[in-house]
Amino acid sequence: MTESAKDLSYTSHVGQDLREVNLSGADLRRTIFDGADLEGANLSGSDLRGASLKRANLMKVALDGADLRGAKMIKARLSFSNLQGARLDGADMRGIRGKYAVWRDANWWDATMDESLSKALAKKWPRN
Repeated sequence: MTESAKDLSYTSHVGQDLREVNLSGADLRRTIFDGADLEGANLSGSDLRGASLKRANLMKVALDGADLRGAKMIKARLSFSNLQGARLDGADMRGIRGKYAVWRDANWWDATMDESLSKALAKKWPRN
């Protein structure tokens, strides 16, 4: 995948090594990243509505300002990622690891996630 490709909507990248890729501002609607390694990638400001990121490695990923409405992120690893200002309405985040991510101004309470994580987030990143 070339880093200059900014419209990858409706494509599949299952299990691919995409570490450090720059897809900031990209159209990634309904893209399938199941099991992909995106560690350190830049997805800030990207449109990930309806995307599938099941079991994806999203550690240290920039997702600030990303639109993740309706995204399937079941069992994704989000530790040390930046979700600042991300839209998470209807995102399925059950089983994710993301306690040490930055959730400032992200509407995490509108996503489906495990109660243990939502309790931890409520302490550090309370709903405004």
